[in-house]
Amino acid sequence: MIQTPATPPDVTAIAFVAAQSDLAQEALMRLRHRYGHTPPERADIIVALGGDGFMLETLHRYMAMSRPIYGMNRGTVGFLMNTYGEEDLPKRLARAQHVVLHPLRMVAVTCGGETIEALAINEVSMLRETRQAAKLRISIDGKVRLQELICDGALVCTAAGSTAYNLSAHGPILPMGSNVMALTPISAFRPRRWRGAILPHTARVAFEIQESNKRPVSAVADYTEVRKVARVEVHEARDVQLTMLFDPEHNLEERILSEQFAP
Repeated sequence: MIQTPATPPDVTAIAFVAAQSDLAQEALMRLRHRYGHTPPERADIIVALGGDGFMLETLHRYMAMSRPIYGMNRGTVGFLMNTYGEEDLPKRLARAQHVVLHPLRMVAVTCGGETIEALAINEVSMLRETRQAAKLRISIDGKVRLQELICDGALVCTAAGSTAYNLSAHGPILPMGSNVMALTPISAFRPRRWRGAILPHTARVAFEIQESNKRPVSAVADYTEVRKVARVEVHEARDVQLTMLFDPEHNLEERILSEQFAP
């Protein structure tokens, strides 16, 4: 995860995309009328109008195009978004800083033997499917580190995703550029005092589901869910690169740092 000044300095072709909310659609109409609109496949930059959920959706949708994406908040929290404003947008885009993200790759094997792969920008989560707690065996780089975790689930997150579900599960906030991932339990019952681990970004994490028929578990990579998994492996996808743009005065690194001091 690297933060550097944005390029190019001149932005001429902008694609505008928006969530389905009235607020986002109204902004879409105004901005397209004011600045024109280029299809995403021919644009220099994609401007996403909505909330954090829509930003994740946009990053996934245009991942193969390798276009920088600049979000403006027309949603609720907007942690991954810039402040909305219609004035001098090309100038804002030209001076924006970009953050390069590498998502997590999930490889899930179901109880039926099917293998499913998916990418996650925020986190990969194991979640119990029934009233009974999940039982997970956790290995790091082929070595069993936790023989049995009885829990509601567990997750692996990126630095960019550490302030999302991970933080709600009492996991650590990870600075951008720290080259680490967080492994966080969700409502751990045994061992009760285990709070998770911080892992190097090169680590390969494997979850083996114990008693998978009696205690079914689903694996979720952002919003891709695989039901009744038997084994799930998670590692950083270094071959995939995503670029997000932020105003210099309120960049993602500063937001993550500030979140550690939030009341």
